[in-house]
Amino acid sequence: MTHTSINLQPAASGSAHLDDIAVQLHPEDSVAIALQPLAPGLRIQTSSGAMVIPRLIPEGHKFALHDLGAGDPIRRYGQIIGFATERISAGTHVHSHNCAVGSLVRDYAVSTDVRTPDPVAHQGAHTFSGYLRSDGRAGTRNYIAVISSVNCSASVSRYVADRFRDARAAFPHVDGVIALTHKGGCGAHYGGVEVDLLQRTLAGFARHPNIAAYVLIGLGCEVNQIPDLVERQGLAGAPSLVIQDEGGLVETVDAGVRAVESLLPAAEECRRRPVPASALTVALQCGGSDAWSGITANPALGFAVDRLIAEGGTAVLGETPEIYGAEHLLTRRAVSEEVAGKLIDRIEWWERYTASNGAEIDNNPTPGNKLGGLTTIYEKSLGAVTKSGTSPLTDVVGYAEQVQTHGLVHMDTPGFDPVSVTGQVAGGCNLVVFTTGRGSVFGCRPAPTIKVATNTALYNRMRNDMDVDAGRIMTRTPLPIVGQEIFEMMLAVASGQETRSERHGIGEEEFNPWILGATL
Repeated sequence: MTHTSINLQPAASGSAHLDDIAVQLHPEDSVAIALQPLAPGLRIQTSSGAMVIPRLIPEGHKFALHDLGAGDPIRRYGQIIGFATERISAGTHVHSHNCAVGSLVRDYAVSTDVRTPDPVAHQGAHTFSGYLRSDGRAGTRNYIAVISSVNCSASVSRYVADRFRDARAAFPHVDGVIALTHKGGCGAHYGGVEVDLLQRTLAGFARHPNIAAYVLIGLGCEVNQIPDLVERQGLAGAPSLVIQDEGGLVETVDAGVRAVESLLPAAEECRRRPVPASALTVALQCGGSDAWSGITANPALGFAVDRLIAEGGTAVLGETPEIYGAEHLLTRRAVSEEVAGKLIDRIEWWERYTASNGAEIDNNPTPGNKLGGLTTIYEKSLGAVTKSGTSPLTDVVGYAEQVQTHGLVHMDTPGFDPVSVTGQVAGGCNLVVFTTGRGSVFGCRPAPTIKVATNTALYNRMRNDMDVDAGRIMTRTPLPIVGQEIFEMMLAVASGQETRSERHGIGEEEFNPWILGATL
């Protein structure tokens, strides 16, 4: 697949060759993706004949390469992305008005595509400059966290952190004091999954390698009691404050400030040192996807992921509803039937969960996704899984569970980016790479977030928010070049280079633990 340029003006009526104005990703595909708006009357030459575009095809949208009957499968990536809901003539725009999900028969073919990761020259020679912690993990940042047990202590936690906005002047080796606040912690059944998930998430951040120290703040009467959180999650030794015991808001803020002040000197003593690239655990995310996500940014990130895993590192895929319809590509790469079975179990759970809430997983493509050319969840998922590369799937873990296995791991999370990344970071990810086709200003303290634009127009439009332009893949830059650039940026950012979202101070409000179940 090589293309010399993208003309954003509609291709006028006349004649053009398919390869000059569109992308066909696989010989078996029944659709191609327009590289530019295609005007009505344009005659397109293909290897099998010619077709005429009857109506405008927007850039990034699909059109049929041959006639399709109602009920026929529609293929992109050589995979089924949906079924025709009516007769579709060659050259016709294919989108949600004539393409929908249907009954997809999956062949999981467990472990049939497992490969040994390609050896890397001088494997283990790549390092980054990180903070080596007592448990052997390495931090890419050095924060102090003020963690609220319940939404009722959120403002107090924020006020404590706000007192240290200029802390780096006196403590230059501390990246900052952050408040991790949320909307839960009460109105839930103690002993239920809601409290367990929250406690696991809070503990994951408290113990995170990017957190040098932390303070816990609660109200006092909430379901998520601090003593219970500390005992169940093994968090003994950290300062903890209860607003009702301290005497109120002002008194607790003052006590919280003193607690942070007592932690700063030790955090300041931490210094970066060379650690192997294998100490990186990278969260993989995509948000605001478009038609180019599965062609440029996601495959380039997949190249970087394979490079990282070959170095002994770990990458964590998430967003289970956004691998739906493509999970068979992952089960083929599962290292065992057990691992594949855990993924299939999660897919089936999501089918039941969405149905019980009166929804369908295909509701997932957002209006922005569809405007960008994506039609069904199958199509979105097939593009999304490409960011996982080609390495074996070594494990499947629950939301916010600690990632213990090196290589490619899948974490069961929702597709909503803040909730998903919160779980991945709680599981130990010390870096995030986030691809986007529509645009995003996402960040997630304490883990720095690298944002990769799928197209150059987006990169130029949101240059202050994007870190990498993967759209160059469509204009002759080889995909491995961009993939290697992402890998090298992982190491640079892990060593302290600021990302765009960090420069803007983004990442605390995006802390968003999954609230699963009823609020009582």
